Amino acid sequence: MAKIVVKKRTNAPSNIALINENIKAEEVRLIGEDGQTVGVVKIREALNMAAAANLDLVVVAEESSPPVCKILNYGKYRYDLQKKKTEDKKKQKIVGIKEVQLRPFIGENDLLIKCKSIKRFIESGNKVKLALRFRGRELSRQELGFEIVKKVLDFCQDFAKEENSPKLEGSMILTILTGK
Repeated sequence: MAKIVVKKRTNAPSNIALINENIKAEEVRLIGEDGQTVGVVKIREALNMAAAANLDLVVVAEESSPPVCKILNYGKYRYDLQKKKTEDKKKQKIVGIKEVQLRPFIGENDLLIKCKSIKRFIESGNKVKLALRFRGRELSRQELGFEIVKKVLDFCQDFAKEENSPKLEGSMILTILTGK
């Protein structure tokens, strides 16, 4: 009779799959090393099959009843999961928020340059936070600030839409623009 060597892993962290002796179920639904379904077998029999193939018994679906286990190389399995996780992370599109600051008495040419910056930010996939700041007594002329913001929104209406309407918060008029 061949000696069966079963790898034991203790105190496995929760994010690592249950393997070999750490599996607490009486029976498991077993998938062989070739990917074919073996069926529902006792845990001892599944461990013996994994040891005979010199591989590990790994739980791949713990929620099901009985849990689904697969005979495979645990190190390669963890490597593949890590690789898949990094690939998924690369595919994520991170939407940044760029801020464009204005003043109530900004010149026409300066305003045009700010609008072109907004267009560039929107086209690169970012949101734009439009902030018009008042200083000192300028706050008494809020209507000028709202006119400037209206000019910017009119310029940007072809490629952007406002996420929320411009509103006065403290000494600033704020709004957020997103791409259409």
